[in-house]
Amino acid sequence: MLLRIFLLPLVAFITGCTINPNTQAVLKTTDKASINSISFEQDRQAILAMQGEYQVRFQFNETVTLAPNYEKRPGKDTAAWETVIVIADEGDFISLQHLLQMQDGNVIKHWRQDWHYQADERLEFDDDQTWRLQSLPKSESKGRWTQCVYEVSDAPRYCGSGRWEYEFDTPTWTSDRSWRPLPRREYTSRNDYNALRVVNRHTITPAGWSHEQDNSKVQRKQNQNSSALTREFGYNSYTKTTEMDFSPAYKYWEKTASFWQRVRTQWAQLITKNKGIKLLTEVDGMAIIIPMFALAERAQQGEEISDQDIADILATHTAAPQD
Repeated sequence: MLLRIFLLPLVAFITGCTINPNTQAVLKTTDKASINSISFEQDRQAILAMQGEYQVRFQFNETVTLAPNYEKRPGKDTAAWETVIVIADEGDFISLQHLLQMQDGNVIKHWRQDWHYQADERLEFDDDQTWRLQSLPKSESKGRWTQCVYEVSDAPRYCGSGRWEYEFDTPTWTSDRSWRPLPRREYTSRNDYNALRVVNRHTITPAGWSHEQDNSKVQRKQNQNSSALTREFGYNSYTKTTEMDFSPAYKYWEKTASFWQRVRTQWAQLITKNKGIKLLTEVDGMAIIIPMFALAERAQQGEEISDQDIADILATHTAAPQD
């Protein structure tokens, strides 16, 4: 019964959607080594500035029609409460975990964003339910941060690489264009496209931060031509708030953090071993999400969860990418 109560808001939400003052410091030194060092720390502070407690609004609207006879779909506009916490800070690697909290105090582990400075490789969404590790040439990674985003179960979603820029003293990171799978807000209601071609932009603002998305909705066939239906603009605003008591979210994470750390480790081991990952699930991924969240609930109740419990779920629902 507890699991059912816990999962109801999860299913309802994920099927319905998807400053630190130092960040605005101006570089005034002319020493190149100092500039590189200061720029690196400035970037780090911009990423770390995304931690905090927020009222979030997710807005998506189709803009330019690209396919003959395509009729634009209604936009999506969803609100939520979310806290973002730093779960790793190793200098050139920072990991931020998002936790959704409902008005009734229920907590849902949401998406995760990992930031790697001058990454040697990144995951690429290659085909339906398939990601492959791809090397990044030094010319494409030098001075750049690669952001990789992960599912609520810590399954992969997408990666992008880009520089932080500070025009108008405003920290802004813009990715290169990369592929990502269908968002949850779409695949429960349509099947006329199977991939997004996207550019992501994160901006630190006086009120919090924003995540803009330039999305093209594409029917993609591996090794064949792709066709685009429409472009979409996404605007997710994270506005700092004191109106929600996020103590249930922090208590949840205190009790489950070590469990989720082991989940992340096993995902990483599989991806490294297989040079990528293929999910043997429906697009919604619930075959992994439901049992993984059931284990998390048991961990929250103080039960010992073995590494084998986690491995059994992943072994059943994942495989190496096919050649």
